[in-house]
Amino acid sequence: MGYMKDIWDKSKDGNRKEQRSFARVAIVATALALVFLFVKKDNIIRWVQGGFTIARQNKEIKANDARIKALDSKIEALTSNRDSLEKFARENWNFAQHGDDIYLIPDK
Repeated sequence: MGYMKDIWDKSKDGNRKEQRSFARVAIVATALALVFLFVKKDNIIRWVQGGFTIARQNKEIKANDARIKALDSKIEALTSNRDSLEKFARENWNFAQHGDDIYLIPDK
């Protein structure tokens, strides 16, 4: 700890003037960098978090695009073909035509 205290005393530089001068500049630069990285509003931590957020949202967008395409193709199939619409209604909503025998089996 004594060395760190003595680094600021220029009278003790002696023949190591350039090395001690560089050490002082390095300490000040490191301290300023730490202040700017962690104290500013747009610091590096927020940049990294923002990058992760953007990557996650891009994945969600791709997944949603895939769902939209699947739903569009399903809508197209149901609106263009009466048989597929009738099959869908019977399977999902238990629709029936007049005269059909209906057997409901309860789920266990």
